[in-house]
Amino acid sequence: MNKILIIEDEMHIAELERDYLEVNGYSSDIVTTGEEGLQLTKENNYDLIILDLMLPDVDGFDICRQLRERLDIPILMVTARKEDIDTIRGFDRGADDYIQKPFNPNELVARVKAHLSRYERLVKKNREPNAIHVKGLHIDLNARRLYVNGEERELRAKEFDLLVLFASHPDHVFTKEALFERIWGIDAFGDITTVTVHIRKLREKIEEDPSNPKYIETLWGVGYRFRK
Repeated sequence: MNKILIIEDEMHIAELERDYLEVNGYSSDIVTTGEEGLQLTKENNYDLIILDLMLPDVDGFDICRQLRERLDIPILMVTARKEDIDTIRGFDRGADDYIQKPFNPNELVARVKAHLSRYERLVKKNREPNAIHVKGLHIDLNARRLYVNGEERELRAKEFDLLVLFASHPDHVFTKEALFERIWGIDAFGDITTVTVHIRKLREKIEEDPSNPKYIETLWGVGYRFRK
C-alpha cells in the first residue's frame, strides 16, 4: 500500500484529502506544520507528499526545496493562490504538480494515481539492469550482445536466452526440463535433448575449454549450474 504524507494546516481540508485517498486504497499521515513534515520524512518512508503552500511556520516553497534535496518522490503542491509566478516558483523548487484550492478531491486522487504510476515505472526502469557482468563475460541485455574478454561472440537467440537465464541465477541448479520450459515454453514442440545441444554450443562460444567449463557446470543426473 502506498503511503502519503499530507502537510496541510487547514485540518478540514487535510481530513478530506485523507478520506478520499484512503477510499482509493492509500495510507496517509497528516501534519499541520512544515517542520513536522520535514521530521516525519526523516522517520518514515513515503511514496508521495501533498504539500500546502501556505503553512503557519515555514514557507511551503522552502519546505519543498528541503524535501527535494533529500527525496525524489512526487511532491504535489496545493495552494489558494492563483498567480502564475507561484506555479513557476513551485516547479523551480522541485514540485511535480500544482493544484489550486478549491479543488475536486477526485481530481486530486487522479493526480496522485498518475504521479505514483509514473514514478513507479521510472524507478523500475532505473533498477532493471541493462547488462550483466560475470568475470570475463559482458552481456548487453538491451542490444542482446555478448562479449567474452572484450571480444564479441555471436549467439543464436536461444543460446543468448539460456546464458541470460543462467547468469541471472548464479548457483541455481536447473534441470533440463526446467530449462526447456523456461526458454522454449511448456507447449513448445521439440525434445529436451535440444537443451543439451544448445548448452554444448553455448560452451563452445564462452568457455576457454568447453570440456572443462568454468561457467556452466554439469551436475550429472541433476542438471546445470552457472558458477560466478
